[in-house]
This record gives sequence, structure tokens and C-alpha cells, in this order.
Amino acid sequence: MASQRMHNRNLGTVISLCDLTGHMVLPWVDAGYRAVLVDPQHGISSDDGRVERIADTALGAAFRLGQIVRTENVVFVAGFPPCTDVAVSGSRWFAAKAALDKHFQAKAALVAEQCRMVGMLSGAPWFFENPVSVFSSIFGLPDHTFSPEDFTGHCANDNYTKKTCLWVGNGFVMPPAFKDSTLGGPDNRIHTAPPGPERANFRSATPMGFAEAVYLSNAPHLKLSILTETRLPRAANDNLKAANDNAEQTNLF
Repeated sequence: MASQRMHNRNLGTVISLCDLTGHMVLPWVDAGYRAVLVDPQHGISSDDGRVERIADTALGAAFRLGQIVRTENVVFVAGFPPCTDVAVSGSRWFAAKAALDKHFQAKAALVAEQCRMVGMLSGAPWFFENPVSVFSSIFGLPDHTFSPEDFTGHCANDNYTKKTCLWVGNGFVMPPAFKDSTLGGPDNRIHTAPPGPERANFRSATPMGFAEAVYLSNAPHLKLSILTETRLPRAANDNLKAANDNAEQTNLF
């Protein structure tokens, strides 16, 4: 479990764009990575050493993001561009929105493109996500799709449906599905969410099971551990594990 990991290492920096909840970075921060969250809804920018929150858009935060990419070891980038103006579930409102602003979907696509460019420039594995949307006509078909119910083995509370599309790059590894077979069928909470000021944030919150699965499949130190276990003879690997355990015990606080 993420909550059982230690906070005694700085393994690199994870950037999560258009991210209010921070769900995506929780497993990484628990493991010792630093996280940078960018979203105007943060209200006030802050940095407690483990999580830096930038209260701005990806474009508005470009200078700071450039500093981070140039001076820190960025190991992963995630993007969650708003879907309000592009999701096909809201297509019945497209005509009215276009009458007010014919560029409304182009503006939405620009946010997704900003997420993509930060990922590409970082050199780290990246993705940006959206539900089924017009982005498929702009960025091409998604590289992967998932639904929160696919990862209930990591978080049973995510037993709900929401088809989500991923566009990825720089070696992003799509995690395998891991379902809790003891749960009943998934519910439809996303589509039945009542109207209200927090409806969009509720519907767009990153499912924790997916966040955990992405972490497990993409965290560099876990990949290194798997590579070491594969290549080293058993005795040498046991010695390395013992040395790492001793080092962690020494650094605990």
C-alpha cells in the first residue's frame, strides 16, 4: 500500500498538469519522489518540499515548468486537460457553445497540447487523458483506454465505469488491468452525478487504483529493481537487497 512506503528518499520529480486533487502523484510522493501540481484552482501557490502547487494554467506556469525540467530530474509527466468542451457526452451543447465562441474546442485542444509538449520536452514518460472526446479527431486515436473498474485490485472504491483515453509518449508503460473479482458489477456514478458546482471536479478526479497502477509500472526505481533482480545472480542480489535495507534503516526519520 502507498501509505506504508517511507519518505526517506528523493528519487526525482513528477509533474501533474491540470491536477487539483493530486491523486495521481500520491503513490510517487509516498515513495520519496517530489511532485509538482499545476492547476488554477489551487488558489495560492505553495511548496512544502515534497509537493509544489502552482496556482496557474500550464501556459501560465511555463517559465517555472521550464526551470524544473532544466534543473531537476523529471521522471514522469501526467496531464488532465478539462473535458467540458470536448467530451462527446456533452455534444448536445456543442452548437450553443460554438455560437458564443467558434474557437471553444480549439482552446480546449491547446491545453491538451500544452500537456503533451511539457511531457515531450521533459524527456520522461508522459500521458494526457480525456474521456471519449473530439481529441481523437485532433490528436489521433488514443494509444490506450481504461475504465476505473479495471484497477479495483488496487482500490476497491474505484468500482465504477468511465471510459478514459490515454495519449502517451517517451516510453510510458500501460499497466495491466488488476480487478478485484470479489466485487459486484461497477456502478455508473460518473454519469448520474447530480448538477452542482463541484460536479466537474468530481467527474474528473483521478481514480486512485489507476494512479497506483501507473506508478507501479513506470516508477524508475521499481523498474531498476526488476532489472537488477533479473540480471544479478541470486546471492549477489540478496547482498544488494540487504545493503539497501540497511541504508534505508539508517536514513529513517
